[in-house]
Parts: sequence; structure tokens; C-alpha cells
Amino acid sequence: MQYANSNIVAGFLHSYMHAKSYTEMEIESPNRLVFGASKHPLTYGFNLEVGRGRVVPEIKYFPKRNKERSAAQSRNEYEKITTDVLSRSVDLGLPEIQLETEQTFSITKNPKLGGDITAAQKDILERYASEYGIKCALRVTVADIRSPVGDMRQGKEVSLMLESFEQAAENGADVLSIESIGGKEVFNYAVLKEDVRGTLFSVGILGSLDMGFLWEQISRIANRHGVIPGGDTDCAHANTAMMLAGGFFKGMLSHVFAAVVRAIGAARSLVAYEQGAKGPGKDCGYENVILKNITGMPMSMEGKSSASAHSSLLGNVAAAACDLWSNEQVENLMMYGGSGPQVFTEILGYDVALMNAALKEGFELKLRDLFSKSSPMDPQVLVLTPENAWKIGRAIVSYGEDYYLRAREAALKALEIIETASANHLRLPNKEVRAIKRIKKALTSLPETSESFIEECLSEYKKAVTNFRSSNYGL
Repeated sequence: MQYANSNIVAGFLHSYMHAKSYTEMEIESPNRLVFGASKHPLTYGFNLEVGRGRVVPEIKYFPKRNKERSAAQSRNEYEKITTDVLSRSVDLGLPEIQLETEQTFSITKNPKLGGDITAAQKDILERYASEYGIKCALRVTVADIRSPVGDMRQGKEVSLMLESFEQAAENGADVLSIESIGGKEVFNYAVLKEDVRGTLFSVGILGSLDMGFLWEQISRIANRHGVIPGGDTDCAHANTAMMLAGGFFKGMLSHVFAAVVRAIGAARSLVAYEQGAKGPGKDCGYENVILKNITGMPMSMEGKSSASAHSSLLGNVAAAACDLWSNEQVENLMMYGGSGPQVFTEILGYDVALMNAALKEGFELKLRDLFSKSSPMDPQVLVLTPENAWKIGRAIVSYGEDYYLRAREAALKALEIIETASANHLRLPNKEVRAIKRIKKALTSLPETSESFIEECLSEYKKAVTNFRSSNYGL
């Protein structure tokens, strides 16, 4: 082989695992998993408590697309959004709220502007907390502006991203997050072919290695400034598969395959917490229910209230274990009920009011189970129910730090859950039944060691994917 020998490959697999290794489940039983309560709750921002017996709304927003023509316009737009959201929150009597600013590419490329926007938003949060007593905080998500055709470790884009994290932390962000894209170039090649090997390699190996590289630095920046390193999401892979799978009427991808990608994505997203992330996990990571079982850390989730941004079959099941409940992005456009962010703040506020009433009255487990039972009978839903998410989490931790083996085991466990259900109560179309058999055959024929798997994949995908550069992953 012209690639790294097995000892070097093994070294790369473990080179970033310094902070924590998960070999046991923090949540001892799925019966202990519920929304609004986490084993390791957090307090930050202006007296905001997350995971301590209440669910908190987390509003996400996007500026009007013509409001980024200048730095001043961008800052003014975010100031307006922040004021609108907090004024609606106070008007409704919401006791707490978290805001999330997902930086656009143009803002991440201009770290000073990102810092100025963060500072302006934090000033407004402080004023509302002081005047009205609302508990609040700000999450800043830096955009992953890298391209696989460039240098994803030492390039200019990496420097801009890290400086954007620095500026956000210096200027008042309470939580730092990212949606990292490592492995996306190979995944894009593999996913439409439903290529199990390529998916496991791109998500489980490349995605994990990239997260190890990024989160070691993000956690260091956060800790230096006394802010919280939040978490990542598998948006680049698992959410792509979810969107390609579509609904029951049309789709480009098997729902079974998309469910398996989600399980692999959980093994990948765990790396952030191994590198020091403390939560709350970021909302668009539907795999967060699995991660909450493993880490015991609070998680943000999105579901039915994110329909403004995308459609999915996961609308209710996603709420079963959330500590923050989010809406995905809504553009700052005027609606009959106010601005888009104001309208969705109200929707989220009433969503969490129901969950918090259930917690107060002792009906939380009943409502949690109803969230699952009121979701569509679909493989993608099945793997995210509290019981099955716990099983997948246990499969992941049973292989500790080995990126390959734990990702493969997560996929096998997800497939086992789906196969068992399809033999009992889950009615699947013939094409989905065939997908189970095809994926199972592919998974069980894979090498037994990570070293062999990586060397085989490097040989195959460096030829097949023209923009795949193994050096971007330290391989």
C-alpha cells in the first residue's frame, strides 16, 4: 500500500481523543430519558438554566437577504431581530429564551463584523434581562466556510473560522457551535448510490477525524474565554440523507438507508463531547437524542416547529428528549402576526409551555411517549425513539474510541431495530425490505479492523472522488 501503514492509521484514529472517553452510558436506562431534564444541566448567560427541569425555547433566525450589503446594515438587522424577539417574549410572559445566531458565510469571513454583531445582541439581552427579568442567553454558530478542494486544516478559511470563534467568545456569546462538513465530498459521491462503505468512511471516519481537529480548538477557545463549547450536528450527512429520503410520496433515497446514516452520524457527532463540548447540543442534530443518552448533557432539538425551513417525518419524536426546543431558521420577513422570528418565538413558547406543564404535573413520561407514538411509522422515526436511541448509544460506547468500529456497530444496531420492527409492527414497502437486506450484507462484509477498512477506502475513494484530499484529514 502507498498509504499510511496500519500503526500510523491507528494513531490518526486516536490522535484527538484527549478530553473524555465514553465507555458507558450516562443515562442508565431509557426510562430516565425525558425532555427538560439532563444529568449534567447548565447555567449560563443571564441566569438561564438548561436541562434543570424545564424546556427552554431557542429561536433561530436569518436576516433579510438584502440586509447584508454593508456591515452597518448587517448589524442593524441583527439588532432589530434581537429586539423583536425579546419584546415578543416579554409581551407573552415567557420566563426564558435562548437566541441562536447562525453566522452567514459572509459574516464568518469577516470576524470583526461577527464580533460586533455578537456584542450588539448581548447588550440588548442584558437590557431585557435587567429591565424585565427574563432569563436569556446567546448561542453563536460559526459557519464552516471550508472547501475540500482547499486546505481544510491550515488554509485561510480555517483561520477565519477560528478568529470568528474568538470574536464571538470575546464579545459575549454564551455558547459556541458549528455544523462541520468534514467528509462531505466523499459522502456526496456515496449517498445517491446508497454506498454503505463510502458512507461509513465519509461520516464515521472522515467526519470524526475532522471534528477531532476542529473541536480540540473550539473547546480551547471557549475555555480560555469562559464560555461554553456547545456541540456540532451531522447536518452535512444525516440531514442530507433525510432530505433525499423525503416523505412517503416521493424520495430519492431509501428511508432505511437514511436511518442508518443517522446512527452513524451519532457516532461522529459524539466527537465534540469527547473533545470537551458541554452542550447544549445544536438543534438540527436529530441524533442528539442518542448523544443525550451517552453523555447526559442537555440537547437542543427541532421538529414540527422547523417546518418553515424544511419538511421531515421527525416532527414530534424530536421533542421527546429536548432541553431546548428550536425552530430551525426563519427569515426576518413580515407575517400577519409580526416578523418571522416573533411569530416563531410565540410558537416555540407555547410548545415548551406544554412540556413544562407536563413536567410540573408529573406527566412527562406520558407526553414523551406520545411524542413518539404520534410520529409517522418510519425507520427514521424508529431509531430516534427514546428506547431505540438508547440502544444505539449503548452500541456506540461498547467500542469506545475506535471511530470505525463504533460507527459500524451503530449502523448494525439501527438496522437490527428496523429489521425486528418490520417483522412485527412496521409495515415497509418492498423496496425498503430489499434495502434492509442490501445494507445488512454490505455491513457484515466489511473488514474487522479500522486499519484495513481505512486502507481499502483510501485506495477506492481517492480514485473515485476527484476533490477528496486525504491530507485534509491527516491521512
